[in-house]
Amino acid sequence: MTPPDPDPAATALRFPPGFHWGAATSAYQIEGAATEDGRTRSIWDTFCRTPGKVHRGDTGDVAVDHYRRSREDVRLMAELGLTAYRFSIAWPRVRPTGSGPASQRGLDFYRRLADDLLAAGITPVATLYHWDLPQELEDAGGWPERRTAEHFAAYAALAGEALGDRVTEWTTLNEPWCSAFLGYGSGVHAPGRTDPVAALRAAHHLNLGHGLAVSALRSVLPADARVSVSLNLHALRPLTPSAADRDAVRRIDAVGNRVFLGPMLDGGYPEDLLADTAHLTDWSFVRPGDPAAIRRRLDWLGVNYYTPTVVSTAPEGTDPVRADGHGASSASPWPGADRVGFHQAPGGRTAMGWAVDPSGLYELLTALARSHPELPLVVTENGAAYPDAPGPDGAVDDPDRAAFVHAHLVAVHRAIADGADVRGYFLWSLLDNFEWAYGYAKRFGLVHVDLRTLARTPKSSARWYAAVARTGVLHRPGPA
Repeated sequence: MTPPDPDPAATALRFPPGFHWGAATSAYQIEGAATEDGRTRSIWDTFCRTPGKVHRGDTGDVAVDHYRRSREDVRLMAELGLTAYRFSIAWPRVRPTGSGPASQRGLDFYRRLADDLLAAGITPVATLYHWDLPQELEDAGGWPERRTAEHFAAYAALAGEALGDRVTEWTTLNEPWCSAFLGYGSGVHAPGRTDPVAALRAAHHLNLGHGLAVSALRSVLPADARVSVSLNLHALRPLTPSAADRDAVRRIDAVGNRVFLGPMLDGGYPEDLLADTAHLTDWSFVRPGDPAAIRRRLDWLGVNYYTPTVVSTAPEGTDPVRADGHGASSASPWPGADRVGFHQAPGGRTAMGWAVDPSGLYELLTALARSHPELPLVVTENGAAYPDAPGPDGAVDDPDRAAFVHAHLVAVHRAIADGADVRGYFLWSLLDNFEWAYGYAKRFGLVHVDLRTLARTPKSSARWYAAVARTGVLHRPGPA
């Protein structure tokens, strides 16, 4: 049983020395400059132009113009007291078409960004893949094809060679579950395909690409560089204690969590996942030697968490309604779990409709600490969307976001106290930005962005988070 939260009003919680206080973004969501300096199209450039796929037909063509405003944004980070910044490198910006020669102009942008961060005392944390596959590689088959994993490893080596003298913290993939199962299963993310076998093939080749990229990075980076991966792990609860609902948890755990944790950390796919999906594929795309290639030593594991997942077994003959926060689609992102129903967890809601429940983060961190005690953990994404708007004086007051982050940091602190080796926390997101299929309709940022002028205004949550980052001491947020 999860112990109750301590009363945060009674005690200020101190985090360990050296704990990273960060914020996170991704290239397609903030950079803009979609055709500048040799950048070619990604699958999200194409998906955004497919009618009905993205809210109001929004695109990342301009986003929040970080490509031109990166120095202004680094100054904001310094003002907020951040000690680390997690960003992604745009594959089609630094290796146009995905497999061609490097673009030095694209690489120069990330060199300047890393230099500016270091000059501000902020550790750059680079993610190689945050969903923007070059369109030419998708045209050749995308992640369901093995060749994409090989191209990814070559791109990792290129990026490591170019930036390894500045960047010592690397992440291979961000949320490969979304890339595989939302991109190729339900089709609510780019490239918008709805093929369960393609989704499973993509999951394997993302795993393989990760392992090959880890090896490629270690071959070119200095010995003190650190390599990781970020997974959006599902904190699962059965709707009832029944055996049927517990089996629903097992199925979603297999295709939502262990499909990546198994190969990356333990050297193979779980047998129950293979059995659950045997009617779809014989997994012959897993070749001899792949498990060893995927299971590469990691220096830490990134955990992304927003809300728990409540499931049950749906009655046979019904079409279960998925309330899992991954968009509307007639196709399932859960191959092998078609008779699983999804339910809203209790509690308050964010603007995404997601339940606010920090205990799920505590459960994930402590479970990973028990199963892999040797592996340090970092919360690489956690945050909330709320309908923030400037007041008459131009200030943006967002007490709900501050309360959300505070509650989740209490959960992180409790996990550390209970033995989890958690080294940092990255709030999603630094800036209001392009939120994938939701376009610009959802605001996750610490910093408000006026979508007409692109002016940046730190919200009240940013001022509160800055005090936490500077002191390493967590206090309950007060009035703005």
